[in-house]
Amino acid sequence: MEEVDVRKGIVLLAEPFSQDSHFKRSAVVLTDHQEEGTVGFIINKPLDIQIEELLSDFPEFETNVFFGGPVATDSIHYIHNVGEMLDDSIKVANGIYWGGDFEKLKFLIESKLILPRNIRFFVGYAGWGAGQLATELSYGSWVLADAHANYLFKSPPGQLWSQIMKNKGDTYSVIANVPDSVNWN
Repeated sequence: MEEVDVRKGIVLLAEPFSQDSHFKRSAVVLTDHQEEGTVGFIINKPLDIQIEELLSDFPEFETNVFFGGPVATDSIHYIHNVGEMLDDSIKVANGIYWGGDFEKLKFLIESKLILPRNIRFFVGYAGWGAGQLATELSYGSWVLADAHANYLFKSPPGQLWSQIMKNKGDTYSVIANVPDSVNWN
């Protein structure tokens, strides 16, 4: 089995039989991983709400908001591919940046320099305290994969979990085809 270090820029894929309502069939990109804890965002659970419906002073911008995770669901976060343009953004992986100057973000959106294909907004985030993610990994709750910008900005969210599993190859290709719910006759 391929060994992948847990670090920012990794995608956690929920194991296929997980029944956790927040993480079932989820793909979570890690944006920060340190000894005291880990932060990530579920990248394959779009909500039926637009960003300007949540922020009254936000420019008109037609893009769905995603459920980022069960922690701090009263907060909004964003991941984008325009790190060089957006001051104070944090590089997560090649072509993937987290956060940045919010006022400049609004200006870049109004100026049409950031388009919906460049950014994803999230309500809440996924978080793990010190040692918590390591424990979940030891139980086999997650499969690790490298993050690619295409996962966030070009892949259909509904197929993302299966796509990343298939991209891992071998046994994971079989796992990717396991039905979401198995009914025995």
